[in-house]
Amino acid sequence: MKTVSLKIDDSIFVETEKILARIKKPRNRYINEAIDFYNKMQRQQILEKKLKRESDMVKTDSMSVLKEFEEIDYAD
Repeated sequence: MKTVSLKIDDSIFVETEKILARIKKPRNRYINEAIDFYNKMQRQQILEKKLKRESDMVKTDSMSVLKEFEEIDYAD
């Protein structure tokens, strides 16, 4: 494990201490879980942005191919 020193806004610290008193969880465990949760959210947002960017890149080509298929005269 790594040791990290951080500054927390007073209001966040007070609220966190109140919550920790009620849920009976060590502060270190609580902060680790919070960072893990936030990291998962950030990875998901990064993936969403990447997929949107890639989707936008192929959108023009996809529309062009679709138009070509629509123009094909299907003979029975």
